[in-house]
Parts: sequence; C-alpha cells; structure tokens
Amino acid sequence: MKPPPFHYHDPRTVEDTLHLLSELDDAKVIAGGQSLMPMLNMRLAQPGHLVDINRVDGLAGIGWYEPEQVVRIGAATRQRTIEKDPDLARRYPLLPEAISHIGHFQTRNRGTVGGSLAHLDASAELVAVASAAEATLYAASTRAVRAIPMADFPRGHLTTDLTSDELLVAIDVPLWPDGHGYAFEEFARRHGDFALVAAAVLLELDTTHRSIRRCRVSLVGLGPAPIRLTKAEELLNGGVADDDALRSAAALARNLSAVGDDAAPAEYRLALAETLVRRGLRRALRRATQPTTPEVN
Repeated sequence: MKPPPFHYHDPRTVEDTLHLLSELDDAKVIAGGQSLMPMLNMRLAQPGHLVDINRVDGLAGIGWYEPEQVVRIGAATRQRTIEKDPDLARRYPLLPEAISHIGHFQTRNRGTVGGSLAHLDASAELVAVASAAEATLYAASTRAVRAIPMADFPRGHLTTDLTSDELLVAIDVPLWPDGHGYAFEEFARRHGDFALVAAAVLLELDTTHRSIRRCRVSLVGLGPAPIRLTKAEELLNGGVADDDALRSAAALARNLSAVGDDAAPAEYRLALAETLVRRGLRRALRRATQPTTPEVN
C-alpha cells in the first residue's frame, strides 16, 4: 500500500520546527519513521503534513550532567547510537541492553529514542526503561519548554501528554551508582517481534550486599501504558537480598490487571510478567553482587 497524500516540510532548526507545528493543522513529526511509515502505508495515520526533523540541529546527542547525576539524551538520537555507546554501557547499562531487543539492527539504525517514546507502543522497550528509570521528558513549543515526568506522560493507547504543537526534544535519565544491578527481560515469539511482555529492573544494594537499598520494576505489554510494580518495590526496599524475597516480590505481578487479545490471553501475560520479573530481579541481584564490565554490542 502507499501512504495518502501529504505536504512535506524539511526544517533545519528547532525554532522553525516549532513554528511549523504551531501553524499547521494535522501535522506529524517524522524522525526514524520505523513506526510512522507502516502506519502511513496501511493508512492507519493520515496526517495532512509531515515535518521531517532528521536535519534539525541540536536534537541528537548524549550529555552527562555530573552534579545532577543525570544523562540527557537528545530525542533524535538513534537507538543504535545508544546501544553502542561505551559510557552508557559502563554507567547505565540497562539502556543498551533494552535497546538490543528492539527489532533488528536495521531498525535501530534509523529508530530514535524520542520517536519510540512519543509513539508509546504498549510493549516498547524504551517505554519500560523510561518508566523504571523515572525519566523526565522535555517537550518544546513556541510557548515554552515543559518538563514531563514519565509517570505523567502516557494518556492512553498510543497517546501521550504531548500537545499537537509540542516537540519532544530531550530525555533526562537519573543515574544510579556504580555497581548497581540491572536487567531487561522480555518474551517475544521471535527475536525482533513485538514483545508480549517485558520487564525492566534496577536494583541497588547496601554496602554489605545484605539488603536492598532501592529497587525499581516496570512492566510493559499488560496494557496501554507501562506499569510500575510498586508493591514489589515496597516489599524489597530495605529488605534482605535473598531469593525468597525476590520470588515473593515477583509473585505480586499476578495481582495486576492485563489485557487479553489475539496474541495472548490476559492470564498468560500475567504469568509471563511474574516469570520475567523474577528472572530480572535474580539477574540484577547477581550483577549487583558480582559486577562486571558490560560489553558494547
């Protein structure tokens, strides 16, 4: 199939992009196009205007803000750039590990971090990581730049808090201390397929490695938005770092609600959630107690 007719715009600055978004009715931003182009071809999306940000300066890159302990990622940064960045592999390895599950390397060569978050697919890997990491997203318009906590970003199926005249420009991810545990687990029918369920886990131990100082768990694939498994986090935070505690925390995923569809019934998704959280917690604990230098793919 072919996309419906549209007007094409090729701005070179953020300011020009924001003016276009403020003036045009029915405009869509295109960066990597890995989600938008299939939707156009199948006529699931029929915008009157496409605003191409591939040649806009200042929207891509990785910056480290040491006093704030934050890594800032430009929204137009390619997923493959994140996957291969040696500093991220060392200091925030959850991100490249999760990105390695996205499609295939051709997909990641074009797909952008901001595009995945703005599309907000219900099982997207970066959506899970942004939720677990408690990221902050920055949306710019001709009016102002707005900071949006990831917890407030989803508004429904494929729907975000972005308004029609706003452009996602950057994402701030708070850093965790060196030696923290992390894991990304997902189940898909084949590598590169959409995940049925995926789990992102972050874990920090105390100095003796006997108790869990802090834990974050996020799930995607159960509904239209990521779900923080806060009950499991509360159970683990400050508790003993042993397998019984991890199993009890993972079992709480069964208490969540999930959607059922042609791909999998709700009960199966919840069973997957429990299994993936348990695996993720165990792997994160191993990595926190026996840290190694992650490899760059």
